[in-house]
Formats: sequence, structure tokens, C-alpha cells
Amino acid sequence: MSLTGKHILSSDLFDRGELERLFELADVLTPVARGRQVTRILEGAVMASLFFEASTRTRLSCEAAFMRLGGGVTTTTGAEIMSIAKGESLADTSRVVSGYCDLIVMRHPEEAAVHEFAAATNIPVINGGNGAGEHPTQALLDMFALHREFTRTGVTLDGRRIALVGDLRHGRTVHSLMRLVTLYEDLTIVCVAPEPLGMPVHLLELAESRGHTVELSDQPEIGLKDADLVYATRLQTERFADRPMPYSDAFRIDKALVSRVCREDAVIMHPLPRDGRPGSNDLATDLNDDPRLAVFRQTDAGIPMRMALFSSVLGVADAVPDSLRPAAWYRPDYTGPHDAPFYKNIAT
Repeated sequence: MSLTGKHILSSDLFDRGELERLFELADVLTPVARGRQVTRILEGAVMASLFFEASTRTRLSCEAAFMRLGGGVTTTTGAEIMSIAKGESLADTSRVVSGYCDLIVMRHPEEAAVHEFAAATNIPVINGGNGAGEHPTQALLDMFALHREFTRTGVTLDGRRIALVGDLRHGRTVHSLMRLVTLYEDLTIVCVAPEPLGMPVHLLELAESRGHTVELSDQPEIGLKDADLVYATRLQTERFADRPMPYSDAFRIDKALVSRVCREDAVIMHPLPRDGRPGSNDLATDLNDDPRLAVFRQTDAGIPMRMALFSSVLGVADAVPDSLRPAAWYRPDYTGPHDAPFYKNIAT
């Protein structure tokens, strides 16, 4: 399957073969993402970065990825400063912006908006998050990070036990991840959430239709036990600010809980941002020195994977290897003070 010219609105677009091709290309592009090599494969191309909703990681990562490929970026954030605030339709905005650029990355708080926007243009639109719907580029980088974690330890994702924990109803990252992770075989997927925040039924049915075992739990102490992967999400309070939800202290994934129930070689991930304030029911900061915590290895996967996606969508993926050359500027050690020893050895 070729991605050239396609809208990337949902993780449903990908099969396992396409995922693995993107992993290979992202591996090639990792030295570029880390400032060790340079490519100008998208020199002259322009990406429009349209974020109708706040973003830090996704917006900066997408923009950096496009510029690392040699392209230029034009950006705007916040619906209140766009012409939509003056009554312009999404279709009109889409048609106009399409005349300025070669690719659009868009985030919007309404689930249907990105589909309406894409329907009005013939240039590729990348979904950077649509309300509580999906976040396909986050799921792609999550899968790339997960692929690296398991490859490092000599196993594959097939046959693993995966715990998805937190606000699974409103968490668009886990919605997209569910569509991709179930492309693998013989998984046990444990969805750990209070009943009102459970995974949407159609995604549970998708997993079962692909031959996986699905378990439901409202107790992290039980649901995380013996998991190979723990994928935690924050409470999406912006999606239901007027409705209190039951969310107990049991959903604080901290060092004490991990030490009691998680495997010694488990991988712990989170799409970020996490609420690291004392007493929050999220992934705790006291895990920062635990080598199982992969959240920063996960974010490091974002730029090479998005570079792989952009170069594929704009039809230059095959030319990437021959376009690479050494970077001329100084770069310090890539890793941070809390990174696991094995990552320090492989990330520079």
C-alpha cells in the first residue's frame, strides 16, 4: 500500500506491513532526528500547522519533523485567532489554506471537523487529534517506541499481555493505539478503568474480531499484574468538565504499585502530558529513575516516526537513504540524567 497523497485521519488506514515499513524508515531517519545527519528531501515543501486546540508535543514535534526533512512550516494556533471566529466555514478555510502549502497537520476539539476539513481539499491532511476521537500520529510513534523496546529485549509484540489504564473512553491516543496494536497476534488486552471511563465497545469488539483476548477491570492492582506493557493515560477532564467521574487513588501508577504487581521487564508508557502534581491519579514522577519507564524514549520516537510518515505521504520515502549527509554542528550527548543505562549506550 502506498501512502503517497493520502489523508492520515485514522489508524484504520494502516496494516502491519505498512507499520513495519514505517519502522524501517524511522530507523534510517533517527540520526537526522537527533541532529547527527541532515537531509533536504523536502526542500521547498511547506507544511501548514493548524491547531484549533492547545498542543505542545504534537505541534512542535510535527513542525520539527518537517523542518528536519528540509521543508518549511507556517503555523497558527487557537480558533479565536482564525477566520473561523469570524464565521468562516471549515471547508472554506481548508480550500484557502490548501493554496499555501503541500501538507496540513490539523488538531480540532470536534471529532468530525478533521474529516470535514479533509473532504474540502486534495492535499494530504494529517489528523493531529480530533476531540475524543483519534490521534494516529501518536499511535504510530507509540508503536515505533514499543517495537524498539521489545526488539531490544529480543521478543516481539505477538503474544504479549497489554494493560491499558486510565480514561479509556475519552483518551484518543488509546483509541488509535487499539487499532494498531491489534494488528499483531494473540494478545491479551486488559482495559483498566472505572466503568464510566471504559474503552468504547466498538474497539473492544474490534480486538475480539482479530482474535485477541480482552479483559476488563476497574482495579489497577489486578489489571496491571504480569503485564508486558502498561500504557497509562490521564483523566481527560476537558472532555467532561461538568460531570464528575469516579476516579480513585488506586489509579495512581506509582513506584509502590509497580514494584508490587509489574514484571521486572515490563514497559511503562504514557502519551503525555501526565499530571505529576502530588496526589494526582496519573503516572507518578517517582518512577522517573525506573528503567521500565519508557515515556521519554517514547517521545524521542516522535520526530523520526513523523518524518517517516511525512516523507511517505509526500512520495519521497525511497529517496531518503541517498539524501543523507553528516551534520556539521556540535551536538551534546542525546540522553538525559534519568535515562536508563541501556538507552545512554544506544541513543547517542
